[in-house]
Amino acid sequence: MQKFYAAPALSTCLVSPPAAPPHPFASLTPLRLSPTPHPVPRHNLYKLREERDMKPSTFSNLLSNVLYERRFGPYFAAPVVAGLEPDGTPFLSGMDTIGAVETAKDFMITGTSPESLYGMCESMWRPDMDPEELFETVAQCLTSGFDRDALAGWGAVVHVITKDKVISRTIKTRMD
Repeated sequence: MQKFYAAPALSTCLVSPPAAPPHPFASLTPLRLSPTPHPVPRHNLYKLREERDMKPSTFSNLLSNVLYERRFGPYFAAPVVAGLEPDGTPFLSGMDTIGAVETAKDFMITGTSPESLYGMCESMWRPDMDPEELFETVAQCLTSGFDRDALAGWGAVVHVITKDKVISRTIKTRMD
């Protein structure tokens, strides 16, 4: 079952913690902070108060605050927030379990084997890739990471965010 948290009324922002696989840009899996995620009512309050949708960078800060509130009993999730800002520029940030935000321009890696993925992602990623090229790069990096990590595997779901839509595809890998 595939899950990810799409910010309400925000078709260009996805959030994900690491389940088992590592996560470069556009590789997203589920966010389950609680049965009713705290960001939902806070997003609704923001929308009522500001009369506009939340930008991915603002949503990242909101999520960081939610995680920091639980710093003594954390959710044990390290979310990745990926989205497009209103001007069309990509936004990418990752957090640790207590909400310390790290932003990146190229890719974000978290999960069970980030050390084995950095070299692969650094060598394959380049700016201004089209959606097909980006998907292929992410698929190759994830497949390489799955082969090097005994805890990862069983495939992945890759979400590529464009201005018009979110393209989701499944990658099947070894299942041992």
